[in-house]
Amino acid sequence: MTKKKKRLKNHRRNEITKGIFTVLERNNTQSFNYKQIASKLGITDTEGRNILIKRLGELTAKKRIQQQQRGKYQAISKGNYVEGVVQITGRGNAYVITDAMDEDIFVPVNRLNRAFNRDKVEVYIFPKTRSNKIEGEVKRIIERKKSSFVGVLDMQKKTAFVRPSDPKMYTDIFIPREHRGKAKDGDKVLVEIYRWNEDEDSPMGSITEVLGKPGEHHTEIHAILAEYGLPAAFPFEVERYAKELDTQILEKEIRKRRDMRDVLTFTIDPKDAKDFDDALSFKVLEGNTYEIGIHIADVSHYVQPDTILEEEAFERATSIYLVDRVVPMLPEVLSNQACSLRPHEEKYTFSAIFHLDQNARVIKEWYGKTVINSDERFAYEEAQHIIETSKPEIPAEISI
Repeated sequence: MTKKKKRLKNHRRNEITKGIFTVLERNNTQSFNYKQIASKLGITDTEGRNILIKRLGELTAKKRIQQQQRGKYQAISKGNYVEGVVQITGRGNAYVITDAMDEDIFVPVNRLNRAFNRDKVEVYIFPKTRSNKIEGEVKRIIERKKSSFVGVLDMQKKTAFVRPSDPKMYTDIFIPREHRGKAKDGDKVLVEIYRWNEDEDSPMGSITEVLGKPGEHHTEIHAILAEYGLPAAFPFEVERYAKELDTQILEKEIRKRRDMRDVLTFTIDPKDAKDFDDALSFKVLEGNTYEIGIHIADVSHYVQPDTILEEEAFERATSIYLVDRVVPMLPEVLSNQACSLRPHEEKYTFSAIFHLDQNARVIKEWYGKTVINSDERFAYEEAQHIIETSKPEIPAEISI
């Protein structure tokens, strides 16, 4: 090909490219096949059609235009992009939940483009179809919600995959030989995804922890902790901060509170409870009236704003109770000691105090900081026995 012919061909290629954008952008709610675009551009010769077909493929691959359906092309409108959070259904398809729209955006699994459940993404919204359903395609992952998954290692002769336990994880994770560690076939493991390129069928992962054999109690409890990212241990600096707190009951602090240490007070909890964060008190008043107190541990006395302890508590949000253990919101020195309303120990509390008449009508109420001293710890079974029998003696089989 001579330089002149090459220059003419490049010129025509550029003109056809401009023409493609002109046709699609002027009709940005419609999609066209190459024959329709050729007709609008007046291309009738074989060479022109070949250039057009090649450029449509190249522009689609570079995501400068999009293929709405096989062989039909459409402009990408910047106004059709929104951000949202992926919610995958049981069938593997997904919806993107966004504040920008009242209706959720349906995204089929083949248009998730490597996004996982609860990822924050940018999604392109297609023009509405005859079904009137809003559909879209994930174009960019803004933030991964998680990259670690629990699953079972499946080792073949030359390959190894982790089959995730999470039903909303729609793909297996490929584990290269050098990232398998000491895991064996059939082990339940924790795997960290470190890469998933566009040209790879599966994400690449590295086994970070062997949890054990599926079905074993120890394995399944640790799998729950790992799957939901529940932190079993506190960071060292948080533990140190908590241990350095002054947890003594001080006279100067008592003077700021309503003193209820001499009022009959008790807790009612499960038999195996280790922390007692609420209590009841009862007192007979004059004139056939009664005082009922509802007390909770005053955690805010110890967890002050803008401290690493508050940050950790905020991150954990709550204590989580599993079958055989608790993942506490606060270090043990607080959850099981300073903020636990154990019997015969003075504790800072926040209370709601009600005065009731003989018909249990509230005639007075008060809310504020208190100090209490619990007289007794009851199990649910013990409290129920007393309510049902009106006898203070508790049978040995239900006594703690």
